Amino acid sequence: MEQDLFTTFQARALDAPDTPFLILPDLSTITYGAALARCGQMAGLFRAAGVQPGDRLAVQVEKSPTALLTYLAAQAIGAVYLPLNTAYTAAEVRYFLADARPALFIHRPQDDAAMAALCAEIGVPARLTLGADEQGTLAAGLKDYAPDLAPYAASPGDLAAILYTSGTTGRSKGAMLTRANLASNAFTLKDYWRFSQSDVLLHALPIFHTHGLFVATNITIAAGSAMILCPRFDVAELIRLMPRASVLMGVPTFYSRLLAEPAFTRDLVAHMRLFVSGSAPLSAETHKEFSARTGHAILERYGMTETNMNTSNPYDGPRIPGSVGLPLPGVELRITDPETGAVLPLGAVGGIEVRGPNVFKGYWQMPEKTAEELRPDGFFITGDMGVIDPAGYVAIVGRAKDLIICGGFNVYPAEVEALIDAIPGIAESAVIGVPHPDMGEGVVAVVQARDAALDEAAVLGALQGQLARFKQPRRVVFVPELPRNTMGKIQKKALRETYATLFAAKVN
Repeated sequence: MEQDLFTTFQARALDAPDTPFLILPDLSTITYGAALARCGQMAGLFRAAGVQPGDRLAVQVEKSPTALLTYLAAQAIGAVYLPLNTAYTAAEVRYFLADARPALFIHRPQDDAAMAALCAEIGVPARLTLGADEQGTLAAGLKDYAPDLAPYAASPGDLAAILYTSGTTGRSKGAMLTRANLASNAFTLKDYWRFSQSDVLLHALPIFHTHGLFVATNITIAAGSAMILCPRFDVAELIRLMPRASVLMGVPTFYSRLLAEPAFTRDLVAHMRLFVSGSAPLSAETHKEFSARTGHAILERYGMTETNMNTSNPYDGPRIPGSVGLPLPGVELRITDPETGAVLPLGAVGGIEVRGPNVFKGYWQMPEKTAEELRPDGFFITGDMGVIDPAGYVAIVGRAKDLIICGGFNVYPAEVEALIDAIPGIAESAVIGVPHPDMGEGVVAVVQARDAALDEAAVLGALQGQLARFKQPRRVVFVPELPRNTMGKIQKKALRETYATLFAAKVN
């Protein structure tokens, strides 16, 4: 078949088994050969649990080497990988399991009672547990299986993963990504960002998200290089481990927090080759301050769940603050009128649409939604608003779908608003994102209340346990009446302008 990430990983493990693949914070290593052997054991365990090619394999566990290898083992047996944010509550997980119907669900040991009940209710046939310490029924079961592996003979069009995103209605959509989608993007980025076998990536991103799993991990595999696998983002750990790395991939929060540390100096990063930022807009101020402090220009790129990466500032050439760069090789990007779909001329602001081998297959069990967002000519309507300058650089100016990006994670207002509006004493709410110095955007709930006794603490308390932490408002503001236009629609633009400086004084 065409280039495939698992077969590339397997070839590297067979050709250079003693080469480091994962470097742990204590600087111990897991080689490519050892990682492949562990994948072989997992493949046996997963098959024995009943997972067949094409079945979904859902995972909600803390980041660890074994957790990462569940992704590769799933690819080895032709399963469809379904990573779930560790912050999701049981109520949120219920929807994903009921929609995807996985053959196997791997979850944290501490969630065993809740997830056992949930799986019994939904009819998920098999469960395994995996803790942050890599203990649980998954680890215990591996001893019964040989480390050798006969991988599934996959085709490029086979589904590799389903990643759930959301729409403005609040209903999550499962973006179906093929093996060809993932491979094309990984190998394109490997070349575009000049990755080689000598690189060491400092990996502090989550692995349930496109950035940490399908950009950072897949490029490492495509290049046959190594990565330092940090369990979470910790600025002190990044500074401690940076002398052993050559590349850092992060969200804007990584860079703003590094700049706040006196120990983050030009000498510390003199050996570094590349800093990449994505998942949320990087402010021009952070870009310029980082360059002045370190002598490195952060390379900002633009991607999304449905398409992997679409554009990137160049490796050689100007990396322009406020721009997400140029379309990647093989990716077509156009700006269109959001109402008519007509292609707009250079310099006009409109909707961003993309087409290429990176673009997903469609939404899981949602043919109508797929038809709405994938045009007949193959262009995907991203929902982002942008403009292309005369040099071909793309700038994103807004989001047509009212999306909030907090710390690199997507927050869809309708989902939060529905829960707030259900609180006794609330008349109506409008959830917006406003600039936040640390998280990129902070979630703010602007509330019109019927009950004068309601306060911010009461609203936040009512949301506890119903939403992942990153979706929960950081502030609740009460107003006598929400602003509306002549058609009765809440004027969120006006609210964003009114509360634009809400987080300017301090990081919440």
